[in-house]
Amino acid sequence: LKSFRLVPEQEATCCSLAVALSLQRSMKSQALFDAMKSAVEKKGADLVKMGGAVFQFIISDAGPEGKFTLDLKNGNGAACTGEDPKADCTITIADADMVAMAEGKLDGMQAFMGGKLKIKGNMMLAQKLGGILEAAK
Repeated sequence: LKSFRLVPEQEATCCSLAVALSLQRSMKSQALFDAMKSAVEKKGADLVKMGGAVFQFIISDAGPEGKFTLDLKNGNGAACTGEDPKADCTITIADADMVAMAEGKLDGMQAFMGGKLKIKGNMMLAQKLGGILEAAK
């Protein structure tokens, strides 16, 4: 087994990558985002017709890796990790609450009224998400 030495810039990159990967693995809602991405790849044009907006998801307890953009406005749609400052609707929610909503165990309106779900931008667009998530399954 060979060992090697990293220069400081490489150490920072490797550490950042390791932290990002461990956070993504521990973020339970990552499976939902992966499913959304797969759905956009398979039936993006149909989802764009349903959505007509750019949605930004921020998983409040996941750090910088907890940001996911779902573009159902442009072309055949797109889904990626990261932030879109021009999103039409930004949804901020904790990881466990996002999973509970997707599983139907937490009602979106109750989550919003209880402060578990925050919406910035066009709130009416958030109501479309239930149908979009169902179509993405």
